[in-house]
Amino acid sequence: MNKKNPEISVVMPAYNAEKYIARAIESVLNQTFSNFELIIVNDASTDKTLSIIKRYAKKDSRIRYKSNLKNKLIAHSLNTAIEMAKAPIIARMDGDDESTPERLATQFAILKKNKKIAVVGANLTVVDTKGNVVSKREYPKQSKDLKRLMFRYSPFSHPVVMFRKSVFDEFHGYRTDIFPCEDIDLWFKIGSKYDFASVEKPLLKYTLIPNSSSHKKLKKLELLTFRIRLNAVKNLHYRPSVYDIFYNIGQFVTLWFVTPKMRIALYDLLRKHELI
Repeated sequence: MNKKNPEISVVMPAYNAEKYIARAIESVLNQTFSNFELIIVNDASTDKTLSIIKRYAKKDSRIRYKSNLKNKLIAHSLNTAIEMAKAPIIARMDGDDESTPERLATQFAILKKNKKIAVVGANLTVVDTKGNVVSKREYPKQSKDLKRLMFRYSPFSHPVVMFRKSVFDEFHGYRTDIFPCEDIDLWFKIGSKYDFASVEKPLLKYTLIPNSSSHKKLKKLELLTFRIRLNAVKNLHYRPSVYDIFYNIGQFVTLWFVTPKMRIALYDLLRKHELI
């Protein structure tokens, strides 16, 4: 481990994650790739999250942390962590998920091999709060196929991406005014100039928490996503396919009379059968 020059900065925002954060931190510390730093931003947690972070930071010098005085949400916390980062490569991680031991090494090898690739994602396993497998989430491997998804759903699961810090800085980081769609906005911007890639095996266990923001505010999330897609057409020169256009019209119309629970179930069904 080179403390002055780590090759990867793992950034982890955390808010009231006391039930899971020890597992998340340990999954990073147990990576086969060792030349990294772990930067954790505690977003004004009201539980024992900060004390757990401090305990691990005393044990391992690769861990650095910062606490927000008030809750500022994920985009602000991520921008803060990435600004602190010493490495040219950033790996995302959430405080309630678990990376597989080979995750960093696998994604890092892709970025090292191909300089045109700016963002690398991966498949993931979805588990419930007890650790039981609920489903799997799979993504295409090639850049053109990942970009083809962008008018239907995000080409990456946000907690398992790795990207180049220079490209992130080029596009001025995450917007803090479009929570919880800051990642989709960034992928559209980066994808207008650079290539994508994804690993065709699960590198993360994603904990599905029913009362998460993406479930509670589904209508807001989808309306923001429509705005981001329209901006991509208007200002970033994206050209959605005819299928994409009809899909978005159907998604928008049904937004007003299909319940969030039904929408999530329908979305999962369509993805499972590769209809979107």
